[in-house]
Amino acid sequence: MSDHANNPTPDRRIRGLEVMRRVNGGDHIGDEPGDFLGMTVEHLFAEVWSRDVLTVRDRRLMLLGLLVAQGLDDAIEVQLDAALRTGDLTPAELREIVVFLTHYAGWPRGSRLNTQVEELIARVMRS
Repeated sequence: MSDHANNPTPDRRIRGLEVMRRVNGGDHIGDEPGDFLGMTVEHLFAEVWSRDVLTVRDRRLMLLGLLVAQGLDDAIEVQLDAALRTGDLTPAELREIVVFLTHYAGWPRGSRLNTQVEELIARVMRS
């Protein structure tokens, strides 16, 4: 068994889960076996996303740029949805991100991002 599994840190886990819920806009936490979820919660969210130098919105904007540049469409959809549901980004800001990132990530990726954004906005507006 790994050190992580042998040394749970309840405070970091609680703090990480709170930040993860705020970032993701709800309880989208899997029940995965092994250390991956614990390390994600206790390090990525409790330590990295919770630092106070940048806002969650700042971090989300950087992450979206990175995901678009790498063409990681599934992760982009998760972040776009969370950004809209948490109020980090408005529909107008999402559309502006498409315009900006298209010029850096290329037209094919920008076109895919535009489709994702417009489908998300249409789905949210119907709700």
